[in-house]
Amino acid sequence: MESMPRSTVPEIIQDKGVTVIALGPEYENLDEHILDDLRDVFQELSESADPPWVVVDLANTKFFGSSFLEILFRMWNHLHSRDGGRLALSGLTPYCAEVLAITHLDTLWPTFPDRSLAVTALHSPSQA
Repeated sequence: MESMPRSTVPEIIQDKGVTVIALGPEYENLDEHILDDLRDVFQELSESADPPWVVVDLANTKFFGSSFLEILFRMWNHLHSRDGGRLALSGLTPYCAEVLAITHLDTLWPTFPDRSLAVTALHSPSQA
């Protein structure tokens, strides 16, 4: 049996005051063992991001399901409860974009083709 790395932490950067969670190639498939680690990271960032603007860069993610949507929803809900809180998604593959469209979550969270456009939109007070 091949062993998998126990803890994977996404790249977290600041860009123009926006917190970016960049999911690298190791996050191609967001299944349950990876989600256990992400759940805590996303929760902590929803509480600590200052200002409460977060972009989740999914350019390397080809699959996610309802458990990841729940993590995103909880993060959005917490950010949304903070003054000026915003969440955006970037780099969605066609499959992931379709999942958001089917669930109508694409109407809740703005999506952008790439990280830089998402950061610019959240940084601008008239956007998102």
